[in-house]
Amino acid sequence: MEIKRIVVKENLFAKNDEIAEENSNILKKHKIFSLNIMGGPGAGKTSILEKTVAGLKNRGISCGVIEGDIAGMFDSERISVFGVPVIQINTGGACHLEAMMVKKGIENLPLDEIKVVFIENVGNLVCPAEFKIGIDCNVTVASITEGEEKPVKYPLMYSISDVVLVNKIDLISAVEFDINRFTAFLDEIKKDIKIIPVSGKTGKNIDDFIQYIVERIL
Repeated sequence: MEIKRIVVKENLFAKNDEIAEENSNILKKHKIFSLNIMGGPGAGKTSILEKTVAGLKNRGISCGVIEGDIAGMFDSERISVFGVPVIQINTGGACHLEAMMVKKGIENLPLDEIKVVFIENVGNLVCPAEFKIGIDCNVTVASITEGEEKPVKYPLMYSISDVVLVNKIDLISAVEFDINRFTAFLDEIKKDIKIIPVSGKTGKNIDDFIQYIVERIL
């Protein structure tokens, strides 16, 4: 009897990429700049997002946020206090957002009223890098408490990133973290990547990230 071989993973990626392209077209049609915020659990993605959304709002730039988590609404509740539209996506176990999940989120945002969409992906340094979701800019948040070798250990995540935010820089005097070594490792993975040392707690250099976004919008 003939054995039929079905390569499920390839089919899944192909369909995901197709929907990601649809997402990109929808956002471009509405002239929305979109960012995929990735990083490990506890890296400080939401803290950075809080200050970034507040800073953009102070400049008169309207935002929408799609929050991805396996369960719970803690992060979306934190962002909602800034008076911006927030969509919570709970994956129910999946360690990443897929294009269809993001499409559902996009469809529930007031696209005619916003200029920037942030997608905060599920905290993970592996799977989110494998699934395209149809955005303009990939941002990885790297906490200095994770160590400087992360670009070497998780090369795909850093190779797809346009911006790396080195977070918790306010703790650098108390943590054995060599930012020059981190930058050198990152340079081996991808050259000319934009690196911004920031503090989600104190707000240090968040304005540099905001200015990057403003320039991309223009």
